[in-house]
Amino acid sequence: MIRPVNIDDAEALLGIYNYYVEHSAVTFDLEPISLEAFKSKIALITANYPFIVFEDQNEILGYAYGSQFRPRPAYRFTVESTVYVKHNVHGRQIGSKLYKVLLELLKEGGFHVVIGVLTLPNTASEKLHERFGFRLVGHFKELGLKFDSWHDIGLYQLMLQNY
Repeated sequence: MIRPVNIDDAEALLGIYNYYVEHSAVTFDLEPISLEAFKSKIALITANYPFIVFEDQNEILGYAYGSQFRPRPAYRFTVESTVYVKHNVHGRQIGSKLYKVLLELLKEGGFHVVIGVLTLPNTASEKLHERFGFRLVGHFKELGLKFDSWHDIGLYQLMLQNY
């Protein structure tokens, strides 16, 4: 079931996120995030953007949300998308199901452009974005240093009127 997030989901969502902080370069956070910081993040995002979770048998297996792309007012119709799936449940199309609903909510919300910011290479995430019509519009070399390695960033763009 996909449903809107609530603050009681924070601990489960944080477990999903902090796994990636500690074990991958898909996020450039270097240290696990605290529960209070994550609750604040949820409150900040849900004030203006959709934030949804995928729950199966009372367990949260993934989440997705839109967030501010840049702080200048002219960017108000552009949104950054984020999707995380619990590390041990990949291959069940949870990310695709979340993205489908998130993109519909963003379109209904009047947003014009969605930007996905991906650490590259990330074949699964690249394919997910391309499946929904995102196109790679920027590839930045060596922007983040994590685990003693430099990592590239790809910007994937979707024009919502084409979705």
